[in-house]
Amino acid sequence: MKKLKNEKELVRKAIALGVEYGEKRGAVEFEATDSTHEKLEYIYRLLIHDKLISPIPEIDISQKTIRHKLAMWALKQNNGVKPLLDAFLKSQGK
Repeated sequence: MKKLKNEKELVRKAIALGVEYGEKRGAVEFEATDSTHEKLEYIYRLLIHDKLISPIPEIDISQKTIRHKLAMWALKQNNGVKPLLDAFLKSQGK
């Protein structure tokens, strides 16, 4: 796993997108007191559940790998949250 050049900024973008996606989807309400670790883990699990990203093998899961996976996901998200919600709703037959 090669670290991305701007991984820190991409992780911030992933958190922002993931929080917005989770809240608009109605799956979660994040609090100001939630830690970054908790947000990252929840966003990662939500995206796997919605089949928007592929899972990391359980043996390899760590904060570092979750951060990297979400940074890669954020890198591919150019159009914001609406296309993600549309894809989720379409997969649910709604």
